[in-house]
Amino acid sequence: MVYRRFLCIKDAVACINDKVDLIAVILNFSLPQTTRGTDYVCKLKIIDESHPEIPVHVFAQEIDHLPFVAAVGDIIHLSRVVMRIHEGDVYAIFNKKFSSFALYDGKDVENFQPYQVLLRYEARKHDAMIIAGLRKWLASSHVIDEPNFSLLEEINEVGLVNLVCRVLHICKTTDDKWMAFIWDGTDAPPISIYKKPEDEEHNPLPLHFKPLPSSGHVLHTFPTVGTILRLIFDVECMPYILQLLKVCQWFKLFCVECKVHEGLWYGVFTSYSKIRDIPNVDILILERQSNYDCRSLGNLDRMPSWSCPWPSKITVRHLLH
Repeated sequence: MVYRRFLCIKDAVACINDKVDLIAVILNFSLPQTTRGTDYVCKLKIIDESHPEIPVHVFAQEIDHLPFVAAVGDIIHLSRVVMRIHEGDVYAIFNKKFSSFALYDGKDVENFQPYQVLLRYEARKHDAMIIAGLRKWLASSHVIDEPNFSLLEEINEVGLVNLVCRVLHICKTTDDKWMAFIWDGTDAPPISIYKKPEDEEHNPLPLHFKPLPSSGHVLHTFPTVGTILRLIFDVECMPYILQLLKVCQWFKLFCVECKVHEGLWYGVFTSYSKIRDIPNVDILILERQSNYDCRSLGNLDRMPSWSCPWPSKITVRHLLH
């Protein structure tokens, strides 16, 4: 096979069975999965100015050797990937024996140091010029089109939702699954419970879905306003996710299954879900934090948004005096 360097995607798709180098923008990426053997695989979609996106299948013997993409729109340098075609669709294969990669921030116009590299990766003098050009193109092209994100207070039915939430705590449940407590400062709507009163004697409704953290210190750190949603992780690649998740940081969560158990909301993170890091200056975070700050100012505003009827603020002030 012929070794090719620094090809745009338009030229690379014509090099079937050749090894090529690509530097492109990441449009999408999946969580790692195990193959039928002992390897791990994750799938990317990449794009540049020259061509619509193409898939990249990344194989690795160890999960740590897969790309840990921080955000859609970041830039990846793929070295010695093999171009393949299947049923008319062209894609790139990352071979664990000889391919390598480097990941770069897609927005930082001054930093040309990768935030993750594979050991075999070798930087080259033209990398910075290509990355700078991709960043400039990305800023003006609007190729990154994210879906809408819901607030917890906007959840009104069981189904898939996209959320922007802060991770408050991560722990294991009694059935040995990982669970995160997430929050966005708003109150999830109440749920009607259809149960006969006489059933409560023998099968009372639970006060909580899954147990609360046993440590009082952890509970003390939880916000006093807003619903705290339990998010159950139903995936194989928890070591990968645990490296991404950090307590007290905000994340974008895509395609989370929102469910109900005995009148209580909870979420399920499946193999179809995705998680993205998010900078603290993102407008979505600032809006949620501002809403929480306003609600925290007074005792009345700390009441759940769905409390009805609301007491009169005039009456409350009069009683306080």
